[in-house]
Amino acid sequence: MADTALQGLIERIGADHVVRRLGIEAAHEKQVFGQGTLLFNVENWKLAPRIVTTALKVTGLYGRARRNADRVEVRRNLVTSTRLPPAFDGFTILQLSDLHADISQGAMRHLADIVRYIACDICVLTGDYRGKTFGSFETSLALMRDLCARIKLPLYGILGNHDSIRMTPALEAMGVRMLFNEQEPITRDGATIHLAGIDDAHFYRTDDIARAAVAIPRDAFSILLAHTPESYRAAAAAGFDLMLSGHTHGGQLCLPGGIAIKLEARLPRRMGKGAWRFGELAGYTSTGAGTSLAPVRLNCPAEITVHTLRRLR
Repeated sequence: MADTALQGLIERIGADHVVRRLGIEAAHEKQVFGQGTLLFNVENWKLAPRIVTTALKVTGLYGRARRNADRVEVRRNLVTSTRLPPAFDGFTILQLSDLHADISQGAMRHLADIVRYIACDICVLTGDYRGKTFGSFETSLALMRDLCARIKLPLYGILGNHDSIRMTPALEAMGVRMLFNEQEPITRDGATIHLAGIDDAHFYRTDDIARAAVAIPRDAFSILLAHTPESYRAAAAAGFDLMLSGHTHGGQLCLPGGIAIKLEARLPRRMGKGAWRFGELAGYTSTGAGTSLAPVRLNCPAEITVHTLRRLR
């Protein structure tokens, strides 16, 4: 059964969800084969970080890859829609994704220096705050606490496949409104848009887009936070206008031209990073601010993203 620290979350989203996720964490969080949407989870392979680091050193690329990992770019994305209320024309969203704070401390220091100067209306965190998919998360939470204190914006977040649901009380104590297949209305000058978030669909499969969308009027402009963009078909079917994701790291280690060697997700490659569309759904997949396996990047800059909503007349 869940511990008392999660009682508030249980009262809000129900014991079934919390107990189910805790059970999966206990039984499968270290699993290499057969858990989640991929047959082989390279992130859980103990030798993977050593192999990646050794290969980069042998090819003479390690120094460059380490320096790249500590830099974070601010990218800007324009989202246009005829469904956006006039009051939200120009509304801005800062997206931070895949921080993996404990193994990406150089990037976290850089991030802490730049977020305080970014003016937006809200900030959304699209998951993966811990480096590994299991084990301690205290260092990650301490780094997150410092970062969130520097962001003077309303904060909303979801968990990723690297995160434990036990991290939730601490994240919410930092001021992050965590969304578990829930939605939150955002009002401005008498108009409303809806921000929804789902639990991880990649590893834990505890997502429920229908539940997240049930209270959203069909004619309302709505945004979905989903850690992995693999949920794009269900998001489009549910009528969401915009989907913000991460998870893929854009490949993290890419060939020249930004061609990902591996994306760790089942989806069309065009959705692996940056802006994309699927029918009426606009999407954006962040390359993330942090790194997985090891703090290295090649031909795939780390990013945080400012999304600007514009009404088409």
